[in-house]
Amino acid sequence: MIYSGAAISVQALAGGIAEFKFDLANESVNKFNRVTLEDFKNAIDAVKADSSIKGLVVTSAKSVFIVGADITEFVGSFAQGEAAIVEWTLSGNQIFNAFEDLPFPTVAAINGIALGGGFEMCLVCDYRVMSTAAKVGLPEVKLGIFPGFGGTVRLPRVIGIDNAVEWIAAGAEKRPDAALKDGAVDAVVAPDQLHAAAVALVQQCIDGKIDWKAKRAEKLNPVKLNMMEQMMAFNTAMAVVVGKAGPNYPAPKLALQAIQAHASLGRDEALKIEGKNFAKAAVTPQANALIGLFMADQAVKKASKKHEGKGSKEISQAAVLGAGIMGGGIAYQAASKGTPIIMKDIRTEALDLGMGEASKLLGKQVEKGRLTPADMGKTLSRIRPTLNYGDFNSVDIIIEAVVENPKVKTAVLSEVEGLVKEDTILASNTSTISITYLAKSLKRPENFVGMHFFNPVHMMPLVEVIRGEKSSDEAVAATVKLAQKMGKTPIVVNDCPGFLVNRVLFPYFGGFDMLVRDGADFQAVDKVMEKFGWPMGPAYLLDVVGIDTGVHAAKIMAEGFPDRMQPNYKSGTEIMFENNRYGQKNGKGYYVYEQDKKGKPKKVVDQTTYELLTPIAAARKEFDAQEIIDRCMIPMVNEVARCLEEGIVASAAEADMALIMGIGFPPFRGGACRYVDQIGVANYVALCEKYAHLGKAYEAPQLLRDMAAANKKFFG
Repeated sequence: MIYSGAAISVQALAGGIAEFKFDLANESVNKFNRVTLEDFKNAIDAVKADSSIKGLVVTSAKSVFIVGADITEFVGSFAQGEAAIVEWTLSGNQIFNAFEDLPFPTVAAINGIALGGGFEMCLVCDYRVMSTAAKVGLPEVKLGIFPGFGGTVRLPRVIGIDNAVEWIAAGAEKRPDAALKDGAVDAVVAPDQLHAAAVALVQQCIDGKIDWKAKRAEKLNPVKLNMMEQMMAFNTAMAVVVGKAGPNYPAPKLALQAIQAHASLGRDEALKIEGKNFAKAAVTPQANALIGLFMADQAVKKASKKHEGKGSKEISQAAVLGAGIMGGGIAYQAASKGTPIIMKDIRTEALDLGMGEASKLLGKQVEKGRLTPADMGKTLSRIRPTLNYGDFNSVDIIIEAVVENPKVKTAVLSEVEGLVKEDTILASNTSTISITYLAKSLKRPENFVGMHFFNPVHMMPLVEVIRGEKSSDEAVAATVKLAQKMGKTPIVVNDCPGFLVNRVLFPYFGGFDMLVRDGADFQAVDKVMEKFGWPMGPAYLLDVVGIDTGVHAAKIMAEGFPDRMQPNYKSGTEIMFENNRYGQKNGKGYYVYEQDKKGKPKKVVDQTTYELLTPIAAARKEFDAQEIIDRCMIPMVNEVARCLEEGIVASAAEADMALIMGIGFPPFRGGACRYVDQIGVANYVALCEKYAHLGKAYEAPQLLRDMAAANKKFFG
């Protein structure tokens, strides 16, 4: 053994070739944390000191190669300012450079995922051999940063500026065929041939059959384009990157500016520029928010594991009550992830609609080449449509997805409870009706939970798992497991009107309604909130949700929280409803809808909307953009704080992730809690006081007042 450490070992193979193996102790994956970086440095020193080594193969003892840098460990460095971040990147790069400068050829054998710093490790090697089971990429822009261990320097020199910009700015994971086509790897082989292929390639270098020194020199020297060619490449790339990223995601533009600035420089000088721009990205509020989201996602996964551990029941057969679009979507999602599901309805037409929805979604996968027709057939065979309860005695969980009416739901749930096993879980896909209330008609309320899917089911990643007063840990655990099997992210919340997501969404709509009442143009509000980062403004969102659905849910919210959600005026949304303007579903709401060339609804402004609003709205006036933002956001943020106060949701991380995944809260703002942190809790409370005259929804909850007094934050 040449070297043995906590993360890396080096041992001699035959013919002067050594194996440089990553295997981080006590971890399921390899990553660049402080332990690995220290070991990396020591292992390089050991290799340098061994004169018998003629070539090196870099491998992983785990099923992944290296997943990247341990962002949870390094994020503390980002709070120390740009100078400290530059120093951190340069110290890391000194280690990577030392490896790249070893006096013999090096080949990476990429057996699994190699992302971020993991792929940058591959780039410091002279050659890269990739398994057909592996994926590579530089996804750092998704965290609001960009590659900082030489990725922006080496990749353009390996695959060219155009390809490198696309890899770095998009942050996508690349499959072996795409990586080989772009020249990011030198060979792709079957997993069982990977080690031998990498060793053989090193041997060819040692034997002088391949000029590995010339290959390495390409990474050490400037990009091989003259200034005119560079200018053309970067001008085109800048227009594309800025257009796609927009003003809310600065990292891709900073990465491109770094590449442009260091393209004509040698490696060491280029890395200094990369480090400076990396630091600029790392201190942005967007990086703070997106890294925070990554960490919140980890927290949500840990919370799910904790819930899973409280029950042993496995789900091998599911059922959904109620077909149609929602039932069909749930059935599709379960079947596509391998869980057989019975779809029951009382009408053949509804079953046809549900199967049609599943077939349509699968058909699109076939069209895109992601699924074969045979696989589509297999998936559809996992969905069994039925008009009766014949096979329900073998079902582990039943998802009730009938009409949003408590009497209908109660009747259906009571009926099916008498036909199933004693340990069968019943879950209601209600969006607003109390789980504790629905449980009152059941003989085994401990087996009953809420399982709230968001529409469209196949696209929305969140599932709210709602615990009623009598829901057991076993029932919650089984429902969390099923949600995960279906490819969804479950967040467990306690029962209340609207649960978490709808409860905090409707105060946002309330803020919008008050703006319209006070003379704001609904189009102007939409434009401001879209610029703020929402995928659609509140008027447009109400049209998409369905104004009839919104009015129904708003009444439930008002009954549950009359002090702040019961309006003392007639809202524009009610006016739309009274005039049968339900939104996209019937072609007219705040906007009217026409079909575009692809057959999708396109919103068009309708003067009639303004005429309908005239009797209930003040004279039209222009509002400052920040006032529009504050008046829409404060009621939502305050309600999130109340949910934390009341224990409806267990943590700020789970609350933020629910908003991101459930209603499209702008990711670059990190969620409601991080939004408050970035404003400053004391500043936010002062903002609430400024707008307190608008009503209880604008009054800062006690939790926020206490945090402001104690100078506390939600995170950090």
